[in-house]
Amino acid sequence: MLLGQVVRNGVIEAEHHGAVAIWGSQGLVSSGGDIDRPFFARSAAKPFQLVAALRSGLTLTDQELAIGASSHGGFPAHLAYVRQILANAGLDEGALQTPPDWPLHPGARDLVVRGGATHPQPLYHNCSGKHAVWLAACVARGWDTEAYLSPEHPLQQEIRAVMGEVTGSEIGSPGVDGCGAPVWRISVAGLARAFYGLGNDPEFSTVWTAMHRYPALTSDNGKIDQQVATVLNAAAKVGAEACMGVALAGSYGIGVKSWDGSMRGLEAGMVGTLDALGMTIASHQVAIGASMDEAVLGGGIPQGEVEPRVLLRNH
Repeated sequence: MLLGQVVRNGVIEAEHHGAVAIWGSQGLVSSGGDIDRPFFARSAAKPFQLVAALRSGLTLTDQELAIGASSHGGFPAHLAYVRQILANAGLDEGALQTPPDWPLHPGARDLVVRGGATHPQPLYHNCSGKHAVWLAACVARGWDTEAYLSPEHPLQQEIRAVMGEVTGSEIGSPGVDGCGAPVWRISVAGLARAFYGLGNDPEFSTVWTAMHRYPALTSDNGKIDQQVATVLNAAAKVGAEACMGVALAGSYGIGVKSWDGSMRGLEAGMVGTLDALGMTIASHQVAIGASMDEAVLGGGIPQGEVEPRVLLRNH
């Protein structure tokens, strides 16, 4: 199923293929492509990893919840909330087991370098908010904070159970995510079902509210998930290799995956899906700043554009 295509001088130059699923109160509403093909959920799973941590009895502010679900850019506000979560649990950034990294956003990297940073740090990793919340949950439950990334750790077993619960599917063996955490395979249908729950299940309302109110903490200004959560009554989360879930409050859950891992295809697919749901004005606003809104150049001169091409069938 086509998600988007690059058109130059009237000629289709490249195509991005993927899958879309829309979930509603009666189950699957409409879909396109192979919605049952498994893939690693990557950071699109973060809202549900956060829910698992909250089941430990952990209490967090909205801003801390937003950071806990984040793939943050590493700006000062992001780093401050990560430190705050750790400090409230009696820990410091030395407890983080994220790989040393530079901030994800180039502007944030420039800031820390100008501030005197000379090497990558675990704190700067875009997943440090998630890890900080996991550590705080371990402290709250009296669990080992040294082995919190082991798939056998009780926290990771709780996350596995939540992922199975929200996706409605069997969760197989884990892989290892970029941040070192266990990562689980799901389907596009499962992703849409999970995000429907995020926008409709009362247990998830605090996470949904935080992600909707503070999308620039969960992501960065200009990113498509931040823009969706700002323009619509929604929470949204992108994952690596081009997957994304959207939770529209009291309405639909949407899952999109670009099989070639292209963010340009993902963004085109999400814009086209929102168009199909009658959110045309909002979806065009979401496209601002996204890669699909950039002109296709030739000789430094605009020669074409990216078109969202989403074909959905009703269920």
